[in-house]
Amino acid sequence: MSAWLNDGTTLYTGAASRHRVDVFTSLRAGDRASGDRAAQVTAAGAAWLADSSPSPRSTLSNWEAHPGSPGVLPCGSSFDVVSVPALFGRRMLEQLWAEGPGSGPVATHRGRMLLFASPGTAQRLPSLLAWEEWGTGSAGHARTSPGSSPPLLCHGTGDAVTVPPLAGDPDAGGPRWLVAPDTRDPWLPGPDVLLWACVRVSRSAAPSTTGYSIFPPADPGANVYDVSTRR
Repeated sequence: MSAWLNDGTTLYTGAASRHRVDVFTSLRAGDRASGDRAAQVTAAGAAWLADSSPSPRSTLSNWEAHPGSPGVLPCGSSFDVVSVPALFGRRMLEQLWAEGPGSGPVATHRGRMLLFASPGTAQRLPSLLAWEEWGTGSAGHARTSPGSSPPLLCHGTGDAVTVPPLAGDPDAGGPRWLVAPDTRDPWLPGPDVLLWACVRVSRSAAPSTTGYSIFPPADPGANVYDVSTRR
């Protein structure tokens, strides 16, 4: 691990581009940026991300040289990633933090939200969603026919995802962290937790909006008997 990555260090740059030496001089001086601390990567979080790559030291060295550039990391070893539409993802986060166990690291990229999940989630979650009649295929790619549930993309072994810069400008375009990794061993939700969040969001939405329910439609022609007085 590079010497400049001390645990607890927050990596950040302002709107203006700065020379590499200036960035790491500020880091060594303990410079702290204002703003949302939850969206700022710590050194421990950077180390965890780098450990997912085949060459963690090379990955850290590249980030040291280009702290404001996005990276590409493989899935399947340290984490899987579930990609959902941004609006639906925000509602999932609301459920996870308000009524559930919380979330792991979360990023946004190209109008979608990337939820970092425990390894194996990409293999298991599609079958759980299919069981709930979510409309996903075996590869985790949802059908996008009218009235179907939002498309979920599951990235696991053999896939790679773009991760936001460690020291990016939060006001700039491109990928960014909503919940940045801040520890060497972050808690990651499994497929059961993410399934719960998906179902809760779908239940809370109007049927005319989502077109999805885990319950079968009522039969208007069914005979209904009052058995409350039977003996």
